[in-house]
Amino acid sequence: MSCSFCSILVILGAELALNNLSKIRGPPHLDKGTFLRPGKTTLAEYLLKWLSDYAKPNLSPRGYERYQGIITKYLIPDFGSITLTQLRPEHLQKHYTGKLNNGLSAGTVRYHHAVIHKALQTAMKWGLLNHNVADGVDVPRVHHNEMQTWDEYETNRFLEAAKSTPYYALFYTALFTGMRRSELLALRWQDLDFIFSQISVSRSLHHLKDGSYVFLQPKSAKSRRTIALSPSAIITLEEHKEKQEAIRNALGITLKEDDLVFSTPEGKPLRPNTVTRAWSMLATRAGIKTIRLHDARHTHASLMLKQGVHPKVVQERLGHSTIAMTLDTYSHVTPGLQQAAAESFDRLLNHKAGKEAVEVLPPGVFQIINAKLTPIVDITALQT
Repeated sequence: MSCSFCSILVILGAELALNNLSKIRGPPHLDKGTFLRPGKTTLAEYLLKWLSDYAKPNLSPRGYERYQGIITKYLIPDFGSITLTQLRPEHLQKHYTGKLNNGLSAGTVRYHHAVIHKALQTAMKWGLLNHNVADGVDVPRVHHNEMQTWDEYETNRFLEAAKSTPYYALFYTALFTGMRRSELLALRWQDLDFIFSQISVSRSLHHLKDGSYVFLQPKSAKSRRTIALSPSAIITLEEHKEKQEAIRNALGITLKEDDLVFSTPEGKPLRPNTVTRAWSMLATRAGIKTIRLHDARHTHASLMLKQGVHPKVVQERLGHSTIAMTLDTYSHVTPGLQQAAAESFDRLLNHKAGKEAVEVLPPGVFQIINAKLTPIVDITALQT
């Protein structure tokens, strides 16, 4: 047997061995870590592998914590022992119904659905499943509660109560800009422009379960935005900076431009939950209804819309992805805006109609018609 013929046999044998090995191991992208066999792998085994191989590299640290919590606390205990290929829509439906009956909100249960749906969708991409059983489940509807906001009086009462606390500038900025808590706590002095009176929102702060803090980039281009500041907000922030500089000087620390605007005396991040508790305590002290810190954002938007500010401007200040989202979120303000627009339109046309009536009608007749056409006068304006 010639050497060349022997070489050909060796090559063919090697190729055959590789082909057989690839069939045993399955798709190449699964040949990392523990190989999953769909018929024998339990849902618990798959979800834990999915967390490490997919969720952790692709989600934010905060998002990964949420997914991990839902999977380990709820999904695995309920149906983790079921084989991946034996999972059925009724298993998921039973889980959703049980959690609703145990007191979880519809929104939370929908989040459970989003997690398991995404995990099963990945299993399809990995060649472990042929279809996603989560598509065959009815997800509970979320009933949105009426939005809680403050009016002008309540807002001023709250700020008056906060004036003597270290959180005054923080809460003032929240109410006067509509920024999210995570955005406020990530704000640096270099993000403030005192000359052009504006704030640049470019990141957010998140506190993880292990006690660490992470700064994340905005999720969307609209969230990265510039917000104009009112004169009073500028004054409040300038005074806050002076106080912060005095405290740092007393500690022998120099205040730098990349330091946090709202921080501990030493310059460390504020704990988000501590800030939220301070907000609730101050609302109680002010003798007004308690709303969430996130509702400062809604209060800001609602008050602006009531003042006739264009929804597009409100959308840009809040960082909403579309104006439709802004209008849907604050639809409770829309009836008042529509009424004001109708009255304004009425005044415009009836003013012209009144002038024409003077020329063609006798005085007595005009007075009767004009009385019907005259817009309603706000009596509160006459009393001031």
